[in-house]
Amino acid sequence: MTDVIDISEIIATKGKNHLIVLTENKQSPENVRLERRLQELKFKQELRKDWILFIVRDVVIYSAIILFILMASGYSLFMHIYR
Repeated sequence: MTDVIDISEIIATKGKNHLIVLTENKQSPENVRLERRLQELKFKQELRKDWILFIVRDVVIYSAIILFILMASGYSLFMHIYR
């Protein structure tokens, strides 16, 4: 098995100035609050879109299909009775 080389160490120690990689997220509280607010707005928008699709697909389309089937069967029954 070959030796595994950590490329980040090679890049960090290359040249005169060493590269310092911070693992912490150094955002200001305002940026964190704005990011959280943006995520909440995106979630609400997705939820609203899902509800609109539910209403259009499940309520309107299925109701129209059932109404069409009932009208077609009623017309067929009417034609058989009065023929």
